[in-house]
Amino acid sequence: MTKLSDDARSAFLDNGWSMVDGRDAIHKTFQFKNFVEAFGFMTKAAIWAEKLNHHPEWSNVYKTVEVTLTTHDTGGLSELDGKLAAKLDQLA
Repeated sequence: MTKLSDDARSAFLDNGWSMVDGRDAIHKTFQFKNFVEAFGFMTKAAIWAEKLNHHPEWSNVYKTVEVTLTTHDTGGLSELDGKLAAKLDQLA
């Protein structure tokens, strides 16, 4: 897996993801109606993360899910981050 080009990275920013300061990673905050919906999102996301063998850095407080994506093996953003980000946006 190789790092994404600068052009490929711009697609993330068009869909509400932002670059993380000091890291080659993207971040997004997902808000839901309540804890059950947030936890349901995380459950569905976990299944897709396992299928892709690419796991997010994330946390959950009540109805908010914070997600950071990067590919540790490449030391930055890769195609896997793009695939998982798109899937997370779809699930939300």
